[in-house]
Parts: sequence; C-alpha cells; structure tokens
Amino acid sequence: METLTALFGSESKVRIIRLFLFSQGVPFFTKEVADRSRCSIGTTKRELNILLKSDLIRKRKITKEVQVRHGKNITPKKVKGVGFILNDKFPYLNPLKTLLTVASIQADESLTKCFASAGRIKYLVAAGVFIQNWDSRVDLLVVGEELNLLKIESIIKSIEAEIGKEISYSAFDTEDFQYRMGIHDRLVRDILDYPHVTLIDKLNVV
Repeated sequence: METLTALFGSESKVRIIRLFLFSQGVPFFTKEVADRSRCSIGTTKRELNILLKSDLIRKRKITKEVQVRHGKNITPKKVKGVGFILNDKFPYLNPLKTLLTVASIQADESLTKCFASAGRIKYLVAAGVFIQNWDSRVDLLVVGEELNLLKIESIIKSIEAEIGKEISYSAFDTEDFQYRMGIHDRLVRDILDYPHVTLIDKLNVV
C-alpha cells in the first residue's frame, strides 16, 4: 500500500478507486463510499471530486435500497439522490485494475499472517481476486480447528475495505473439510480444480 499511496497521493484514494473498479455498474451514495472504504465523509467527498475531474467516475441520479439502522434494528429503505458510478469508458480501466490488484493483493505470507489469530489453520487456499482470476467462484478457503468465525469475518471485512471488493470465502473445520473431500463436494472441487495458490497445507491435500 505504501507504493500505491506514494503514486496516488493517499491511502483513501486507493481504497475508493478500488471500490469503483471492483463494483463496475454499481452506483454508490457518498455515505456508502465512506462506509465501504472506511474513510471519513470529508475525505470521501474530497476524493470523489478529484475522481470526477479525472473522469474515472461519473455522477448519476439513482434510487436504491439501503440498510438503515434504528437502534438495534436494521431495515431496508429506498433512497433517491445523486450517486457515483464507474465510467466504464475510462481508457485506462484495465491497466488501472491490474495495477491496484497486483501491487498489494498478493497470495503470499502477508495474507497467511492475517489469519494467524483465527484458529489453528490447517489448510489455506487463495484464488480469485488474489491471483487475478476474476471468474473464480471462491476467493479464499480456510480450513482449521477451533476456528473463530467472527474473527475470520472481521479479517475478511478488513481485506474488503482494503481492496474495495467483496471477498467470497468458505471456512470449514478439518473434519467437515475432509468429509467434503471424500465425497467430491462441488464447492471444494470448484476451488481446487481451478487456478489457486496453496498458502498452508498441513493436511497433505492432493
């Protein structure tokens, strides 16, 4: 991220650009951009204005359903207003997408360390966005014992905020995973039969 921050001026800008790049065709209100990229409203407005001037994004009147919190309750509500959407005619779209992915979303030891506190990880596989395979069904497969699912979800949310894209993942305890392997479970095979990177393998998975 340090290299990208130096190139693009701020970590916030990188996160916001990623959000739009990986949400092609999806419009966002300002508050949604701020929430998804974990930036303040002020910073988000400033960065959106810069991206508008660059023509990477465009304004659009939109109506969409958003989640509204009332105390402990969350209810859907239709909201109308001015939003922002990626300009899919931007001439450098694909090179920019590749740069922002390859530069900091790598299937390497840094990704492995993210899950060190999530339980006793026995098997960790990265695919999809982590290897720039955009058609993959699952981005991460986590297998282990005493897995802390809330911790895993928190880790995933942090990664999503970093890269601006929802992460598709599956987490199994070791016994469940081995059973699924034995019956050639479709989900597991869809991960292992296609391009992926094995980061941890204490189960000798073939």
